[in-house]
Amino acid sequence: MARALLLLRVARYPPLPTSPALLQPRLLPQPLPLLRRHAPSQYQSQLRFLSSLSPSSVSTSSDAPRDGGSGRDGEEDGAKSGGHVDYLGMSDEELMEQCDMGTFKASGPGGQHRNKRESAVRLKHLPTGIIAQAVEDRSQHKNRASALSRLRTLIALKVRRPINLEDYTPPVELLQILPPKSTVRGKDIGPQIGPNNSKFSPGMQALLDLLFAVEGSVSDAAKILGLSTGALSRLILSDDSLRTAANELRASKGLKPLR
Repeated sequence: MARALLLLRVARYPPLPTSPALLQPRLLPQPLPLLRRHAPSQYQSQLRFLSSLSPSSVSTSSDAPRDGGSGRDGEEDGAKSGGHVDYLGMSDEELMEQCDMGTFKASGPGGQHRNKRESAVRLKHLPTGIIAQAVEDRSQHKNRASALSRLRTLIALKVRRPINLEDYTPPVELLQILPPKSTVRGKDIGPQIGPNNSKFSPGMQALLDLLFAVEGSVSDAAKILGLSTGALSRLILSDDSLRTAANELRASKGLKPLR
């Protein structure tokens, strides 16, 4: 009877398998180390890198050069006009296309209505980086026109164009601002244009280009223009902005200022 019970128990609970592979202990997967404050150094660097990734760190391509700027289009325009761009020869609309325009509220005296609207205008010429602004009028349209006129003057004063003195002929815009006594000024040029004329800026730019080419020498420039040194000096001194630009150019060449 006891033997029968033993056989029944063995049949009900068979012995465990004795395969060596199955007898090996099963290893649980190791948890990944947490990126905590006191984690090992190799994980601290990962934590710093991950925390540095934010939406503000993603760059875009919105900084590409605009038309008329320093990109390919600007280079092509320069090639078409002999190595330089004639900004002053552009119409107001063409010049405005090369500008960033901003408006703001002018400060200071000017009446109780002056600061209520953003009537002041600031223009930034993208190819050259020159900035001009106008704040004196309540009309944004009038301030825009004034800022554009000042931009033309600043371009004339600051943008120099190369000149080949070997075959140089004074351009018409320069001849128009010369006094009638100039021997290179033809009779068909018309009356002399003064600083208050809007066409004075192109002539002023051409005169400064010539001064730059002759290393600031007024006497050398006067010979080319068929004038005496005194006559050309008086022309330069007739406009404050022209005088300042010419004296800055002469100072860069180690020459004394005109007075």
